[in-house]
Amino acid sequence: MTVIDAVRPAPAILEDALRFLSRTDIASVGGNHSDLYMQAVEDGFRLHAARDYAQPLKPYLRSPRSSHIADRIIAMPAWIGGEDPIAGLKWIGSKHDNPATRSLDRASAVIVLNDSSTHFPIAILEAGRISALRTAAVTGVACRYLAKQGFQEVGIIGCGPIGRAQIQMFCEQFPHVRQIRLYDLKPAAVAETAGWLKATFPQTAVTGFGDPRSAIDGADVVVTCTVTDRPYLAFEWLSPGVFLANVSIMDVEKNVFLRADKVIVDDWDQCNREKKIINQLVEEGSFSREQLHAELGEIVVGSRPGRKSDEEIILLNPMGMAIDDIVCARAILRQAEANGVGTMLSLF
Repeated sequence: MTVIDAVRPAPAILEDALRFLSRTDIASVGGNHSDLYMQAVEDGFRLHAARDYAQPLKPYLRSPRSSHIADRIIAMPAWIGGEDPIAGLKWIGSKHDNPATRSLDRASAVIVLNDSSTHFPIAILEAGRISALRTAAVTGVACRYLAKQGFQEVGIIGCGPIGRAQIQMFCEQFPHVRQIRLYDLKPAAVAETAGWLKATFPQTAVTGFGDPRSAIDGADVVVTCTVTDRPYLAFEWLSPGVFLANVSIMDVEKNVFLRADKVIVDDWDQCNREKKIINQLVEEGSFSREQLHAELGEIVVGSRPGRKSDEEIILLNPMGMAIDDIVCARAILRQAEANGVGTMLSLF
């Protein structure tokens, strides 16, 4: 690069071209309600089924000073196509002792979006809330195809921000849900979440339980929202016809994968790694891609069947895809652009 190149002013098109969206900005354009995320996530699964995306395996950055499973920073890049292609990266940190030690959320994140033509960054979004609500939307989209119609009882194991986002989604998207059943290792977390639910969604009953098996006994839908690294949820705990969304990945014992009527993932390559349960089963030779019923996108587009009877026990193991984050961030960005929301920054 010459000296002249170094001092040449930036093209006018790139001046004030980076939009920063805070959590407040995002909420103002619909980013605090599950509707936006449900639509965006379903669009993302359709792109996944059409293979109109690029999604490298996400690397995990871990400090050698901590061995806790929830202490990591993950880079999640993706390019998504369709009529409005865009690329981006979610950079999400997790520290297990943040709530107790620092009064902070366990997880924090930002998303950077890049223009598909120039590859220049065009937006930075605070993404802690996006990440929680898009995770809940994956469960919600899956419920449309995999849960019993008109399901009424939902069991939530884990009462942190992910658990609350799941509850919010159920109450907003499925008015036929009559009761949320809660369990957490900390009874105070159950009580706090129950109080929040009663105040926010008074039409939905809530009951706390002292052990996880009681919380999911008889539930039509079960969602795990913990940070455990030791499976505890046995097949014998599950009622006929249950849909189990294994959101926190490590809760479900191996025999559930082997005995469930259908096992579904969001993305096989993302799930079969990092010594998670599916990866352990594959390495042991007891599970394979051929034994998998489907990736969720295949069910969304109708190339593979969803639930066929009210007796099927169906397990979803969603590792979490960068596609989910980028498709939601794109939807939020377009709303922000249309409404003039955000802080414009210059790169130069």
